[in-house]
Amino acid sequence: MVASDSPFVVQMQDIVKMFPGVRALDHVNFELKPGELRSLVGKNGAGKSTLMNVLAGIYQPEEGKIYVNGQLIHPMTTERARQLGIAFVHQHSQLVPALSIAENIFLGNPLTGGSGFMAWKRLNDEARKRLNTLGLEIDVERKVEDLTVAEKQIIEIAKALFANAHTIILDEATAPLPKDEVNMLFDFVRRQSQQGVAFVYISHYIEEVFELCEVVTVMRDGQIVGDYKVANLDQAELIRLISGTRVEQFHRESRNGSGKTVLEIHGLNRPGFYQDIDLVIHEGEVLGLTGLEGCGKANLARGLYCLEPLGKGQVVLNGKPYHPDEPEAALDAGVAYLPRDRHGMGIVGMRPVGENVTFSILKRLTSRFGLLDTGRERKHILSFVEKLGIKTPSVNQPVEFLSGGNQQKVVFAKLVSAEPRVLFLDEPTQGVDVQAKVEIMKIIDQLSRQGVSSVIVSEEIREMLDVCDRILVMYNGAIVAEFKVGDPNFAAEKILMAVEGEREAL
Repeated sequence: MVASDSPFVVQMQDIVKMFPGVRALDHVNFELKPGELRSLVGKNGAGKSTLMNVLAGIYQPEEGKIYVNGQLIHPMTTERARQLGIAFVHQHSQLVPALSIAENIFLGNPLTGGSGFMAWKRLNDEARKRLNTLGLEIDVERKVEDLTVAEKQIIEIAKALFANAHTIILDEATAPLPKDEVNMLFDFVRRQSQQGVAFVYISHYIEEVFELCEVVTVMRDGQIVGDYKVANLDQAELIRLISGTRVEQFHRESRNGSGKTVLEIHGLNRPGFYQDIDLVIHEGEVLGLTGLEGCGKANLARGLYCLEPLGKGQVVLNGKPYHPDEPEAALDAGVAYLPRDRHGMGIVGMRPVGENVTFSILKRLTSRFGLLDTGRERKHILSFVEKLGIKTPSVNQPVEFLSGGNQQKVVFAKLVSAEPRVLFLDEPTQGVDVQAKVEIMKIIDQLSRQGVSSVIVSEEIREMLDVCDRILVMYNGAIVAEFKVGDPNFAAEKILMAVEGEREAL
């Protein structure tokens, strides 16, 4: 037994967790002190989120013990974890879409008046007051289903921070956030840490580990590699510890301007989102589209795939007018879209890898009698598993049990199966580890060699510099700058200046 005066707010001893065909956690020991800012890092599938899901009572371990403030807790359940002061901000929103922001913040703890009915004005005022302490000016009566991914994540984080918790787990909490909101979050986290709240920060953004955390725990293949003081490491060494080897650098050889025109956009306008968009994309080109959150870049990509209204203007694909009325028609025409939210829109987690790969081409694999040619389907699936290097024990494995990087490869396989001419990729490396990012960039390069044009919609400028032929910057709904490979200004600093609206870079 651990003494009641334990210096640790959390101790996990010899934790073992199994999934079908996988030992996700292999006798893991993890400790956390009050007020500690500890990062938990590792490749996709290393066991980071699984370990924290065990701590939060979401998963039950096959073996091991959990102590909270020196007290043995068995079994740990989600309700017990909450009562004990453990809060979990998941990578994917746990908010209730049909409820308002204020209702979500006080979900489970409603504010009622003397009559027992909901005190709506008090609820909204209190939610607004709490959000203001984070520097957030937002309409608390908005429905969560109407929020952007970034806004949902902000509210998720705020809700956890408002909980009376001594331990808060942040799982890829900053992935959808622009830099200014990341800074705001980190400032708040530091203040809470000084008041004794401990944080476990799971992230693939290595630079943020050095910015926020004091200690880092590295996991690999379901085991703890070690605990390290951040001040004693540099980024290259941490990446080596995570991967177990030196991660290769990938820089694509540009073929800028070598292809014929595939997609043309002239005078495209959608009031409130973007204006006077003129854009030409060439065969095999890799084009970057960047800008601050809300600049219109993601809306443009989604509009071209019929997930949002496109607006008015001229769009030409392969020399013919392009005006599909639904995503299926866009895909049939040769335009595909990889969503930022792969869990919500990219994969069907409970279904097998194989089914997810062929969802986009079932009609092609079906005979005129309506029967699926399972032989052709399996051959196609195995071909893409091999070509894209999808790591899975079986094509019948549910996709939700794959690592984030391999889930993203499954989405790529599904889209590429449809043989698109233009592929829009919305934050394609979000939530994947450093090695998986390199592999995804290689897939984009491979598609380019096959004549597929890719448009990367992202705020990861340094990644885009390694793979893009051109990078366009949007600001307040307009394309304000273009940077080409070979130009002196094709550099992160210049592009960042344009993103911020500084005229010197334009």
